[in-house]
Amino acid sequence: MKSSYARALPKAWKGLSKVFTALGDERRQRILLLFEPGEKLNAGQIVAACPLSQSTVSHHLKILREAGVLRSEKAGKEVFFWIDKPRLSEALESVAQYLHEKT
Repeated sequence: MKSSYARALPKAWKGLSKVFTALGDERRQRILLLFEPGEKLNAGQIVAACPLSQSTVSHHLKILREAGVLRSEKAGKEVFFWIDKPRLSEALESVAQYLHEKT
């Protein structure tokens, strides 16, 4: 047993808990699945495609953005969101590398 991880996360895992917390909600997973590769969507497009209210979608978009799962950019009155593929890849690769090293 490697008891040192009971008190602190591995260095490569620092900051990843927000990513996995954000991905742990089914509604946020469904929002992510709306995006085509490389696509940018605004909140209105996401609301139109979801059975969720505008305020609920906004709440989930905020969580995804703050976790680094989504990036955003304001263009005029609209805010566009897209998946931060490098950030998600980094998070998943960190876990996969840990599992590979430990088996």
